Amino acid sequence: MTDISHQIEWISRLVAFDTTSSNSNLELIEDIEGFLAGFDIETFRVANDDGSKTNLYAVIGPKVEGGVVLSGHTDVVPVAGQDWDTDPFTVTEKDERLYGRGVADMKSFSAIGLSLVPEMIAAGLKRPLIFALSYDEEVGCLGAPRMISEIVERVPMPSAVIVGEPTNMDVIDGHKGIASFRVTVTGYTTHSSQTDRGVSAVEAAAKLINKIAEMRAARARDADEKLPFDPPYSTMTVNVVHGGTQLNIMAGEATFDWDLRVVPGDSRTAIIEEFTDYAKGVEAEMRARAPSCRVHIEQMTNAPSLAPSPENAAADLAKSITGRNSTNVVSYAAEAGQFQEAGLSTVICGPGSIDQAHQANEFISLKQVREGTEFMRRLIHRMAQ
Repeated sequence: MTDISHQIEWISRLVAFDTTSSNSNLELIEDIEGFLAGFDIETFRVANDDGSKTNLYAVIGPKVEGGVVLSGHTDVVPVAGQDWDTDPFTVTEKDERLYGRGVADMKSFSAIGLSLVPEMIAAGLKRPLIFALSYDEEVGCLGAPRMISEIVERVPMPSAVIVGEPTNMDVIDGHKGIASFRVTVTGYTTHSSQTDRGVSAVEAAAKLINKIAEMRAARARDADEKLPFDPPYSTMTVNVVHGGTQLNIMAGEATFDWDLRVVPGDSRTAIIEEFTDYAKGVEAEMRARAPSCRVHIEQMTNAPSLAPSPENAAADLAKSITGRNSTNVVSYAAEAGQFQEAGLSTVICGPGSIDQAHQANEFISLKQVREGTEFMRRLIHRMAQ
């Protein structure tokens, strides 16, 4: 049986950094930089605007074309309000599982790769392995685009990108795109007994929320059942709503957040325009009664889908290494679509199960850690040929 004690040490090392998306990831990045510097490996930061967070990429092996990018996000979702049985930032091994925040989503993939850096160097790679570690994936895939642009510009063209999201080492060549929005509705405040004078922002927001539900229902009715996604159509949901101050006051403001999950081939632009046009109509009705009323739509995130393709070098590589004969798709969004949009052949394949992501008592099985380690070693051998 494969000895994975070193891999477990590295998983524990990365999980110990609380890189919840609301926090900085700089301490984790500095730790990785120091480790790679010990092997004289040059690292490159691509930071956010204020420098509080950063991407990191590093090329292991010769700087030639045909390398493989190992992509992983460093941030994790919050543990607040979750009922954990153990310290989420201390890996606990129990019953052939490792428990901790991020063990599945998705620090184990990056940890396995880093644990094998000495083997990468000893193998005498003929083509490089390129670590690409991002920030703020969990809040809308915000960090990766800057790093992807720099990799495309400065690194000899890679032949494949492997995004190590948890797939139980299945090969995933498609995912939905995501966009999210905050809608702020400004009404006109009066006493609630004078409804003819006021405009309730809450009531206007309710119309807009209902429109989103109608858009989703229409796409469900017209869904192409042959699409492999579950559900097989673009979805939109409202999950956060705030509005009003008191029962007897016409609401002066209401806000709600909604997200859009788009199947490849559907028009994200058309969906957004449909909602925006309807919002303009609602605003016109409000302003006819009170000119100060407004509907403001702010787009917060926007990440493209990963479109399946019969010609995908990354998928072919992952299938050949895992022994899988087929690919699948997922309904969540990831950074894979951003790499594909930049012209790079991309696939998702990593240890652990997405069923554990974002949950209390998140875990990864030791079996998956072994499979992930064996996958990485086979990839190293391939790149040394």
